[in-house]
Amino acid sequence: MVTTTANGARFMQNFLDGMPPVVKDSDLWPWPWLADHPDLWVTGLDFTIALLGILLVHEFGHYFACKAHRIKATLPWVLPAPTLSGTAGAVIQIRSRIPSKNALMDVGIYGPLAGYIASALAVAVGFTLSVVAPADPPAAIVRFGSEPLTIRLLHDLLLQWDPQIPPFDQITPHPVLVAGWIGLFITSLNLIPGGQLDGGHVLYSLSPKLHRFMTNVLPFILFLMGAVFWVGWILWGIFLMVPAMRHPKVPANTELTGGRAILGVIALAIFALTFTPTPFYNSSLMHFLHFDPFTVMH
Repeated sequence: MVTTTANGARFMQNFLDGMPPVVKDSDLWPWPWLADHPDLWVTGLDFTIALLGILLVHEFGHYFACKAHRIKATLPWVLPAPTLSGTAGAVIQIRSRIPSKNALMDVGIYGPLAGYIASALAVAVGFTLSVVAPADPPAAIVRFGSEPLTIRLLHDLLLQWDPQIPPFDQITPHPVLVAGWIGLFITSLNLIPGGQLDGGHVLYSLSPKLHRFMTNVLPFILFLMGAVFWVGWILWGIFLMVPAMRHPKVPANTELTGGRAILGVIALAIFALTFTPTPFYNSSLMHFLHFDPFTVMH
């Protein structure tokens, strides 16, 4: 709560000043500013409640699925970080074997499903609290990329209630909207279909062979995406290559029952609704290397 509220206070100050969330380096490292303005720390609570609420809802989705299948699991741990959003995410630790594909599907899907609903709610509330961006706002050093389908759909829905709500790319986002965007982004990352990510659990429960294939192929796809769209995909590609990300075996003699294959379709739909190849503009490896393939070809 300390670290997320600190960053949330900077986001709130920029929002009140009509600026994007991150316009200078001090927005990513708010501690000297907070030392001079300690009374403003509490203004970051809106961001903290929204973001930590999303993370905890996501992890409790996993937790209660574990409990339903009598799988030993810890309560959620929320990991602090001194910069960016103020948190490195949240995790639970599973301390016993997953007994069946049904259990694996439930554990894999109910976290991102719950987190998606919480994130969508935060985005909707954040839209209503946000304002139109000024005609000539200062340049942001961190620019949100193309918005995922969920943000577009929610904006279209909210327009029926209030036609004055501006689109995402013309808005000064309230910190609650920033938290909702982060929640959608985290959901899409978790649903990458490989390794021990949530999407990997879902895919393994449907087809262990397809899971093995995707886990081997995905790093190379992510490396390419990192070069063209967002350099962070390279880190996720490396992450999937770590031996600890290999999926533990689930009893092969168990099959999905009770219509759980439909949950795999729901997971795919949520991934499509939250994923964007360019979560941040001007952040590809080629951009950082100042490489323009069209100039080279010319």
